[in-house]
Amino acid sequence: MSIVPEDADLQMQWTRWLNRRNMAARDHLIVHYSPVVKFVAGRVGAGLPSSVDPGDLVSSGVFGLIDAIERFDPERGVKFETFAVPRIRGAVYDGLRKLDWVPRSIRSRARNVERAFSELEHKLGRGPTDEELATQLNISGSELTRWLSAIASTTVGPLDRAIAAGTEPAADEGPGSEAPASVLEDNELSQIMRAEIKKLPEREKLVLSLYYDEGLTLAEIGEVLGVTESRVSQIHTKSVLHLRSRLTSAGVG
Repeated sequence: MSIVPEDADLQMQWTRWLNRRNMAARDHLIVHYSPVVKFVAGRVGAGLPSSVDPGDLVSSGVFGLIDAIERFDPERGVKFETFAVPRIRGAVYDGLRKLDWVPRSIRSRARNVERAFSELEHKLGRGPTDEELATQLNISGSELTRWLSAIASTTVGPLDRAIAAGTEPAADEGPGSEAPASVLEDNELSQIMRAEIKKLPEREKLVLSLYYDEGLTLAEIGEVLGVTESRVSQIHTKSVLHLRSRLTSAGVG
């Protein structure tokens, strides 16, 4: 099967790798597709603080690229880049979490917001408004907005990783350890998340659906809802924190 007919050398390297598992050919493929890693790492890094080294994201992404090359089967009729990008992105997010790049002060605020969500839901029997959340936290509405903006960078990435990003790394966490939420089978966690999302307020459910299911950007969601992109970012962050609190109550994480 012709993989990249317009590039005879690349096709030859793929043939050497697929037929003979030639390591030199694999190295050639890694170098050839490295711009894809840089592109994906750049997209992920765009939502992160400047304290996160882009080089670390690229290094993590290379592991995803290698995994994609080793697992790729051209007989499935899928273009390699299409097959590789989700694996590269996943490796970048996994590496990002291991860096523990979230400042403790931000992590602490996120936990406080999650706790306030849990306490208010128990007391009110429904999701709290921004005003109720601010009152419970003993801060002003504008301060809550600043908190959510600061926490926003911890909620980037696929929803399961956004949930896992909120957990405090264990002191003995090693290379093979996983986030508490990831201990569950993917399907089981997905089912639990879907069930808990249904219990969120309508606007929070809508933002999560448009962002994760429909693939809209925050700016595009803002156009749908008739609000600013920054407001959508706040709603998205609040939604993820709300979901984290519900998953904690459900015994996940």
